[in-house]
Amino acid sequence: MESRSGGGRHSSRLRSGGTTGARKYNRGSGSSKKSSFRRPRFGGGGGRGKRKSKKEVLDISSFINKAVASTETVEHFVPDNAFGDFAVDTRIKKVLADRGYESPTPIQDKAIPHVLKGEDVVGLANTGTGKTAAFLIPILNKVLKDKKQQVIVLAPTRELAIQIEDELKIFAKGQGVYSVVCVGGMAIGGQIKKLKYFNNFIIGTPGRTIDLMKRGHLDVSKVKTVVLDEADRMLDMGFINDIRFILETVPTDRQSLCFSATMAPEIKRLVQDFLIEPVTISVKTQDTPHSIDQDVVKIQGRDKVDVLSDYLSQKDFNKVIVFGRTKHGVNKLSTALNKRGLRTESIHGNKSHGQRQSALKKFKGGHVTALIATDVAARGLDITDVSHVINFDLPETYDDYVHRIGRTGRGVNKGKALTFVK
Repeated sequence: MESRSGGGRHSSRLRSGGTTGARKYNRGSGSSKKSSFRRPRFGGGGGRGKRKSKKEVLDISSFINKAVASTETVEHFVPDNAFGDFAVDTRIKKVLADRGYESPTPIQDKAIPHVLKGEDVVGLANTGTGKTAAFLIPILNKVLKDKKQQVIVLAPTRELAIQIEDELKIFAKGQGVYSVVCVGGMAIGGQIKKLKYFNNFIIGTPGRTIDLMKRGHLDVSKVKTVVLDEADRMLDMGFINDIRFILETVPTDRQSLCFSATMAPEIKRLVQDFLIEPVTISVKTQDTPHSIDQDVVKIQGRDKVDVLSDYLSQKDFNKVIVFGRTKHGVNKLSTALNKRGLRTESIHGNKSHGQRQSALKKFKGGHVTALIATDVAARGLDITDVSHVINFDLPETYDDYVHRIGRTGRGVNKGKALTFVK
């Protein structure tokens, strides 16, 4: 992967075709399964996809107890392919072998062959199942065949965009492939400078990507592949119109990939409007993985910070993400814990890019025991070996809960999730 320093708008018609001929890919152990428990109800009558009002309370007991008591048999996934079987460039295969990649995850096993064929793909998979490699490996293969290929990858947060580029650099090291990250919260000047040169991969958040397009610095007229990563999260963050603008501007003669953990109605409409006969691959098993032990902690009048401090002082709580609801509350909690002699860092939307990256680096490197975070850390971040997730404040929705606890128990690892209740 090469890095270097120092691209007008192009409008095109709305992509037609819809999903009339869409193929539902649903065979073997990659098929979707019905969840073993219901979505919880919210006091006050809020439906799925709606943010609860201040008076509504997430009924944790409606799904936690069932998850803890689950006796559903865990099926061992047997992939149809090995990484060495995929029809990709030998240089990619060497990197995969050198890094110990042997057996693909379900989403990688099912999606990569279709992406390699040039088909549009909708990939539905639980968080932490390797969706990034599922699109990077086959798309990099396309770029290595034709270095004039240009790809746009849209992600909901700058952390995820940077993480995607980091993974790309691993796969493409020394292969003359160029990339630029276009995200807010970072100086735009450096991004403009890089966009003066050709980049095979443009990885960005929707807002900054559009900003650069409208300023005339990002020319998307030659883009041949578009990837929407964590599409449901981008929807939650209000990026749906930005995504539509970008997809309407990029040439229609392209390959489009959409990866998501859930399929909300707005995402379905997006797929119908912009993807052509997509192969839909669903490898979701249940919303919360078997690898995560879940339980509640009843506070019962005790001081919540004291209870949390007691947990974080235990030896096996060695890499913990603690979720709070507000930016101010997260800062306050981190300060209180540090005064108790614990090593913590905080992360939320008001922190600068440098502050957030510094906190993540310390947490990933084991220099702090706990990362105190708002839901900005609930999606997209790939942090290995998180031992516990603690919901210090209740999440607002069931989906928020699922994505929070999905930071632990990733891949083959086990994890524990605790939720504080009164």
